[in-house]
Amino acid sequence: GGERYRLETSMGEFSCTNLVIATGGLSIPKIGATPLGYRIAAQFHIPVIAPKPALVPLTLPPEELDIYKELAGTAFDAVAECGTGRFRENLLFTHRGLSGPVILQVSSYWQARDYGDKDGGSQVHINLFPNEDVGAWLGAHARSKALLSNLLAERLPRRFTHAWCEQRGWNSPVNQLSPKQLEQIAAQLANWAITPNGTQGYAKAEVTLGGVDTRALSSKTLEARDQPGLYFIGEVVDVTGHLGGYNFQWAWASGYAAGQAV
Repeated sequence: GGERYRLETSMGEFSCTNLVIATGGLSIPKIGATPLGYRIAAQFHIPVIAPKPALVPLTLPPEELDIYKELAGTAFDAVAECGTGRFRENLLFTHRGLSGPVILQVSSYWQARDYGDKDGGSQVHINLFPNEDVGAWLGAHARSKALLSNLLAERLPRRFTHAWCEQRGWNSPVNQLSPKQLEQIAAQLANWAITPNGTQGYAKAEVTLGGVDTRALSSKTLEARDQPGLYFIGEVVDVTGHLGGYNFQWAWASGYAAGQAV
């Protein structure tokens, strides 16, 4: 009971019994994103998981960009994996690296791991043939006189297959490749490992990973466990959904839960 909180604002002072923090994360600063919510949490000694951009395009190092720089705008269906995240959607090349829904999804898992993890935490693994057994498909075309890049262009954008094969020195007709070489090619098509060097940051991130630690909040009302009358909802909390409206749903649902409590 009583007026527990006093706010000093540009529109004067306000006091209240319950205070709901719905300040969002750090994504898209041009529409006003600030760390205010995290500062308020810190003021009351409520733990905050370090925020990072999420659902965000990944950037490639200059040597990789040089190989794929002509491909900006090229897109195709692929499976991308990192850590426990595995998604199948479109992959898109950009002037700075990789984007598209499948990369945005996997970015939340990529950056959540340490750079240079021994188990490949810094890599994203892409299956360029999500529909079929690429080894069997290559085997069925083993007598083809077509260049490997031209054969692969039956399944993938030609500009991509040419750059990809060029990088690996695979410029031969398929019928001149040994069974062992075809096996190596199939393995790389099913598991193309890329090592991003960063993300495009909060300016391009759809959401923020991290935020107010959920363990410090009631799971029913979103009230801070050790600070009566103080609630945190939506993006300022350490809850990150997949693409497809899940982050909006969390904002609405957490707002409703806190609204019922206050």
